[in-house]
Amino acid sequence: MTVEELLDEMHRSVDGLGEDGANRADLKLLSRTLKELRHAFRFFDGLRERPKVTVFGSARLSAGSPAYRQAELFGKAMARSGWFVVTGAGEGIMEAAHIGAGREHSIGVNILLPFEQPGNTVMEGNPHLIQTKYFFTRKLLFLKESSGVVLFPGGFGTMDEAFEVLTLLQTGKTHLFPVVLMDEPRGAYWATWRRFLVDNLLETGMISAGDFSLFRITSSVEEAVREIHGFYRVFHSMRYAGRYLVIRIREPLDTDALAALNRDFQDLLVEGSFTQEKALPEEADEPEIAGLPRLVFRFNNCSHGRLRQLIDQLNGVRQACNLANSSEASSTETAAGDTPCASE
Repeated sequence: MTVEELLDEMHRSVDGLGEDGANRADLKLLSRTLKELRHAFRFFDGLRERPKVTVFGSARLSAGSPAYRQAELFGKAMARSGWFVVTGAGEGIMEAAHIGAGREHSIGVNILLPFEQPGNTVMEGNPHLIQTKYFFTRKLLFLKESSGVVLFPGGFGTMDEAFEVLTLLQTGKTHLFPVVLMDEPRGAYWATWRRFLVDNLLETGMISAGDFSLFRITSSVEEAVREIHGFYRVFHSMRYAGRYLVIRIREPLDTDALAALNRDFQDLLVEGSFTQEKALPEEADEPEIAGLPRLVFRFNNCSHGRLRQLIDQLNGVRQACNLANSSEASSTETAAGDTPCASE
């Protein structure tokens, strides 16, 4: 649909609310949401020239904690390589990541609460700070604008973000991006969490072994940075064009590499094969990347963990087990083609 057609459709939806007799409370919520998102889109429009990594973690961790120091080092490394560091603009891990990144390389997406939530020192008076009223719009912005997510130890909010990120990736409701779960040195926060997933979700068939490819667990800041950067070594971006999934890559595949994908990832195909193409007509709205090669195929739209494994192969990453380097994989991993299309 064209921009004009989309705007017309939005106008019809708004007019329909009046015809439906929508009550004041519902209209107020929709109005505030639309205003909030419009403001946010304008805010981020001027910041899209640089990639962004979103950092989640506890606001209660003090400056003396190992995780705080890790977040500071991670923020510094990402800013040095030209990335913005996005957080909820609060204290603890959020402040640490921003201190590491520095004022000019930090973006804050704060939530307005009935009680005062103190912001961190880096975002005070910073033009890269935006306020949101609703958690759902805030969550949308964190993921829509980010090219990677790193989660440090935290409470209910961090758990919420971890499961929401993985649910959206597992179901294909967001673009694929790297997710890193950072344990403290010799810590077991995320390792314990992973054991829970294996024992209570994987073993009972509620998730699939391939879902563990959607994240990496590490206690090394250097490894976390390599994971984020490595995801984009060859892979550039992806989008759907009609019935086809199009993966844009930074360098063309040779004959052997394309043959290997067709051999190793047949289970991802509804029909046909992986082919290397030029930009498709449906991508005409992105002329700035028209020159990139494309990997084009009919994706089954459910095996997103396996799709992440394909991207790892494109990037030249050695394929480890699906349980994110977990030794439990040998007894629990299922065949790639047996991964069910199910969530929750």
